[in-house]
Amino acid sequence: MDQRRLEYLQRILNSRVYDIAIESPLDRASKLSARLDNDIWLKREDTQPVHSFKLRGAYNKMAHLSAEELARGVICSSAGNHAQGVAMSAQRLGCDAHIVMPVTTPKLKSDAVRALGGKVVLHGESYTEAFAHAVELEKQHGYLFVHPFDDPDVIAGQGTIGMEILRQHQHSVHAVFVAIGGGGLISGVAAYIKAVRPGIKVIGVQMKDSDAMVQSVRAGHKVALNDVGLFSDGTAVKVVGDETFRLTSELVDDFVTVDTDAVCAAIKDAFEDTRSILEPAGAMGIAGLKQYVAEHQLTGQTLVAITCGANMNFDRLRFVADRAEAGEEREALFAVTIPEVRGSFKRLCETVSQRDVTEFSYRITDGDEAHVLVGLSIKNRSEVTAICDSLTEQRFSAISLVEDDLAKEHLRYMVGGRSSVCGSERLYRFEFPERPGALMRFLSSMHPNWNISLFHYRNHGADYGRILIGIQIPDEDLSGFQEFVETLGYRYTDETANPVYHMFLR
Repeated sequence: MDQRRLEYLQRILNSRVYDIAIESPLDRASKLSARLDNDIWLKREDTQPVHSFKLRGAYNKMAHLSAEELARGVICSSAGNHAQGVAMSAQRLGCDAHIVMPVTTPKLKSDAVRALGGKVVLHGESYTEAFAHAVELEKQHGYLFVHPFDDPDVIAGQGTIGMEILRQHQHSVHAVFVAIGGGGLISGVAAYIKAVRPGIKVIGVQMKDSDAMVQSVRAGHKVALNDVGLFSDGTAVKVVGDETFRLTSELVDDFVTVDTDAVCAAIKDAFEDTRSILEPAGAMGIAGLKQYVAEHQLTGQTLVAITCGANMNFDRLRFVADRAEAGEEREALFAVTIPEVRGSFKRLCETVSQRDVTEFSYRITDGDEAHVLVGLSIKNRSEVTAICDSLTEQRFSAISLVEDDLAKEHLRYMVGGRSSVCGSERLYRFEFPERPGALMRFLSSMHPNWNISLFHYRNHGADYGRILIGIQIPDEDLSGFQEFVETLGYRYTDETANPVYHMFLR
């Protein structure tokens, strides 16, 4: 073992993280293990007092400062989790903490820093811009800078996670999966694991739109990104550290890059096994593990993912829930063209009736064709071609939107609009029990003279489904339609007089 590796091993063994941090549990993910046919373990750093591993490195750095240095006050730049670690450490050590955070930082994190006594300064769109401003303030006021990742004491503090994993699981481990932003976590974990049990693989995981470390290692020098994706704000780093680049290049075995959908699916996986809600950066290790298993067709191996944070903004959950099914390859979205004639929509529903429908969006037009957005549950991506083929056999034109971010992020919520041929249309909202056949029962019971002119359905995972439906009903049939909906027994609301309907859809 060379001198520098020995130095890091000594630093890790002598870290003072346990003055403030806990030894986080290593929990087996039983549901994920069964699904992936491997033994999956989660290192639960989301259970730390600030719901992130960052507390370890921040406190270890600050605990080694002299009383004179602490009296000057500390400053750091952070997207949120390091900031909370510095703020809590400063509170414990009795010094001032000045925290520069990007303006894109979730409010949950900035509020948490203020609650811990940190003095927050919002500046810049990314970590890199916040970092540059923090350096300016450091020079102006003489504060001591606590780097979020490129500092030996910070790296050593994070390395205690690797020490705990090997102590908690003393049997064979094939690989440990670690999220990478600036590289402090993976540098510390790899430094310990490769010193003690070098046969265990350390796999780094980055977002595809924030992969500065992957690009740097492959290029053999540090690469600065022009832009970074902000979904995983905790890993949105344009330039990695000098020391973290050196350690990662030397010690990390492989890398995986994952996309937003995969991370959303991993957040759902963690919730199903632990009932905890991870932030995107916190779920990246799971997403990378799943992708690595699929790419290498691993079975029967022991794999560990570090769930490194759980500071999730509540208002992000809707987006995560929508994208998780796509990330898990459990939902496929299609654009289907059908002839604009009576019965076509019902025939489309019959064609896909053997699958769980997750979404239908349709609006009558003044042409010969209609375009319908259809979401269907699938077991894996290979079923998409078969679904397109079955729709083609019924003389429908179908386009898969599985890889289309425009459709998944925006179009699915915007289809519809006004129609010049929606005369005698009435608009209703229905709630019906979410069970197989409920939708077809509704369509099959309708009188053939009633034409569907608008339809929207989205599966929300509840016990009941919600449908918005426009129906063209002749005036003389209104009493018959009223009898029809009463017979169905589904809860409904007549929205025909709703002013929003007349503003945007009528």
